[in-house]
Amino acid sequence: MTSQTDYVKVPEDRLAVVIGENGKTKQKIEEKTGVDLSINTKDSRIEIDRKNADPVLGWKVKMVIKAIGRGFTPQKALKLLERRETFELIKITEYANTKDSIHRLKGRVIGSNGKSRKLLEEISKTDISIYGKTIGIIGKPERVSPTIEAIKKILNGSPHGNAYKYLKDAIPDEKEISYVRKK
Repeated sequence: MTSQTDYVKVPEDRLAVVIGENGKTKQKIEEKTGVDLSINTKDSRIEIDRKNADPVLGWKVKMVIKAIGRGFTPQKALKLLERRETFELIKITEYANTKDSIHRLKGRVIGSNGKSRKLLEEISKTDISIYGKTIGIIGKPERVSPTIEAIKKILNGSPHGNAYKYLKDAIPDEKEISYVRKK
């Protein structure tokens, strides 16, 4: 028998975001999915009890909580409850190991006034969050994978223009993926 309880640790400064004003975010997650969330403020750990939840939605709550913990707004993280939305993380520490180099790489992905991150999001139609030592991406799988590759190119020092061109070429045309959607 599989466990019906998951645990997710979130950064202390993101705990209030998971809870929401007057507990509204927590309540919304519970109502949409049927899970029960217990939040331990001492160690920033969230218990997800899935025994009364739809199995798929219950499993997806773990991704929602992780996404909020990695800097996404609850509204963006809740997209993960939709069909075919996924969440992936890139660890910046795989590309840099000092505070200064991590900061520099984060700056490359964000760009001046957030321009690079915004352009990556526009091209890929994904949501991107740079938080701590990670970069999170939420979107359709066929869009998230090439976005990860484009970001890795930037992290590896490739010119931004090359990464954007790669992403434009790699993202499927809406017509190509329309067969997957039910109209």
